[in-house]
Amino acid sequence: MPQSGEPLGPVAILMVEDSAEDAELLSEQLLDAGLEASFVRVESAYALRAMLTERAFDLVLSDLAMPGFSGHEALQIVRSHDLRVPFIFVSGTIGEETAVQALQQGANDYVLKHNPARLPSAVARAIREARSERERERAEKELMRSQRLDSLAMLAAGLSHDLRNILQPLLIVPDLLATYSDDPKIRRLGNVIAESGRRGHEMAESMLSFVRGSRASREAVSIAGLFNAVRLLLQGSLPRHVQLVIEPPDEDLVVEANYTEFQQCLINLCLNGIQAMEQQGVLTLSAERVNDAGKDEIVIRVRDEGIGMDAQTQAQLFTPFFTTKEKGTGLGLMSCKRILEASGGSISVRSTTGEGSTFELRLPVPRVIEDVVAHGNVNFAEGSGERILIVDGDSTRLSLLANALAAQGYDPMIASDGAAALRRVETDGLPRIAIVDSDILLLSAVSLMLALREAGFDGPVLILKDPAQQAVRFDDLPPGTVPRLLGKPVEMSQLFRAVEEALASA
Repeated sequence: MPQSGEPLGPVAILMVEDSAEDAELLSEQLLDAGLEASFVRVESAYALRAMLTERAFDLVLSDLAMPGFSGHEALQIVRSHDLRVPFIFVSGTIGEETAVQALQQGANDYVLKHNPARLPSAVARAIREARSERERERAEKELMRSQRLDSLAMLAAGLSHDLRNILQPLLIVPDLLATYSDDPKIRRLGNVIAESGRRGHEMAESMLSFVRGSRASREAVSIAGLFNAVRLLLQGSLPRHVQLVIEPPDEDLVVEANYTEFQQCLINLCLNGIQAMEQQGVLTLSAERVNDAGKDEIVIRVRDEGIGMDAQTQAQLFTPFFTTKEKGTGLGLMSCKRILEASGGSISVRSTTGEGSTFELRLPVPRVIEDVVAHGNVNFAEGSGERILIVDGDSTRLSLLANALAAQGYDPMIASDGAAALRRVETDGLPRIAIVDSDILLLSAVSLMLALREAGFDGPVLILKDPAQQAVRFDDLPPGTVPRLLGKPVEMSQLFRAVEEALASA
């Protein structure tokens, strides 16, 4: 057989032929030409449909005229099943008009039985073209997925930035409440608000880390506490026909992970399990410590009694944008996989059609687990009217920082950009300390600091910086003037402490 490309390898050919003798002759011709093929013969529409459903074929060879069944009907059946399967007519007699009609209906080629020399090359060409088309479609899908991920990254970056600005008051105001009020009820309320703000900020960060692959901050997470939180969150989502069973884990089971992301992962898996149980079923959460081949791990299992999945679905389960749901995004399980891998773990699934699925999450046992100790109330020294320049393009954060520092006894000077800051300094004089956002406009943070130095300012500088932002370079600054960095969102306790230390060092 002519070989104009890579060897085809083993191929499966379906023959629609009423004559067993003719089918055997065609098979021998292809095998003699060097084709490594297996053959299946059918001679009715029913058998053809059944065989196409039962297994996949690389090519269909069909006679044109058969008793009670025609090649044109066979072509329609094959095309309705899969448009990409190559189809070649092999007939004793085929006129030019009939041949043209066959090609118009979707046949790839036609070969006369009394001129079989062209059959091997026609078969090889049809199979190669079909494979090439499938590869092109796969490449196009991967390109589209890549473009969608790029668009998602841009969207996540914008949403994350806006959400963090909106959540900023939830992190600043509770610190102020705790600093200026001794009422335990107000303090508890402030703690609830602050916790909501921190979790919201972590969720905004997780949007970025999904597409960026960055690692969110990790902490000691109690499995028992996490399971209890999942139970509370799922209460409103459980249908009457689904029962949630949580097997109580040992109290000392702890993993090192990002709490918000890990909770989000478990909720996602539980909701998938609930949706998979169309009839009555049980959703089970369990965890245990295991040692496999000397590897100490915490294993968490989410088991449902739903419809299950076949092998093909399981193979694509963690592929971006693959979903079996009508309105699914195809990102949930991929996100779970990223969350587990970021914590040094893994996720796998075992499933049987009609019997349910079990997702298994494995995380390494932390070498050292530190108890999470709640910080007591901290009192900060009050200011004595020290002038502090605050430069921030976010008006909400700028106002909150100014009000907080003024309430602490300082004299804030506010500016929304670098140029406005220099005008304030020229009008009101030099500050003792400068607090500068790394994202200010008109002048960069470094350019503003150089301009302040030239104007005579020699005090300390605190830079507010997003942890996800690229590192700020201070190479152009004089030695010894590298400022202190404070992460965003700003926590007032850290800011008050930094201001206090900066004034002491100055």
